[in-house]
Amino acid sequence: MTTALITGATSGIGAAFARRLATEGHNLVLVARDVERLREHATELHDRHRVEAEVLQADLASDHGIEAVEKRLSDRRQPVDLLVNNAGFGQKGAFLDVPVEDELVMLKVHCEAVLRLTTAAVAGMRTRGRGGVVNVASTAAFVPRGTYGASKAWVVQFTQGVARDVGQYGLRLMALCPGFVRTEFHERAGMGTDNIPGWMWLDADKVVTAALADLARGKTISIPDPRYKALMGAAKLAPRGLLGGITSKAGRKYGPVHPDGV
Repeated sequence: MTTALITGATSGIGAAFARRLATEGHNLVLVARDVERLREHATELHDRHRVEAEVLQADLASDHGIEAVEKRLSDRRQPVDLLVNNAGFGQKGAFLDVPVEDELVMLKVHCEAVLRLTTAAVAGMRTRGRGGVVNVASTAAFVPRGTYGASKAWVVQFTQGVARDVGQYGLRLMALCPGFVRTEFHERAGMGTDNIPGWMWLDADKVVTAALADLARGKTISIPDPRYKALMGAAKLAPRGLLGGITSKAGRKYGPVHPDGV
């Protein structure tokens, strides 16, 4: 049985990855800040699917939290075969409305943590000649969207570059770029979503199904829905100035605050 490590594993896309991989018989290492939710989720997955579900409490906004996950990924006695870097958050507000300290925390979680955890995982995978990494980005990576979009664009470029470098060793890396996904996040944050068109919402479990299929096909970018594929294709043709105005307004209105996944 292989083992998958998932950050931001207690809700949303992270929880959906955990459910799907447990269903397929993979052992799990679940990473998040909320240890009680982690334990509840781990117990449920173990009891339902008879897999091992290890709990690792870590805040990836801190060096200590990143180091704890690096250590687990580097454990040769309990190798991790699939890493899902899902933890992340966004800032609600235009540039300068958000304290620069908060922007730096976002970059630490979205960029530094992804870099360090991918490095720790891939080092062992290369030695074993197998393994995969899914770095969760966003369709915001392809449009002007402030620090959030810039950090997700970094995730996409980083993932594609590493995929080329380590593909010869039998490893697969992929950036997952979903749009709006229905989770409990918006309700917890007290954010209204009534103005977001219903067709723009995706189901987390379907996103994960599409992502794992794309990973198996060897894709380095996964946009897991035909609607968003069409939108991103149109975005390539639209003037950047127009896109910047639209996405900036959407970010101020709909942009997430800190979810539980960090």
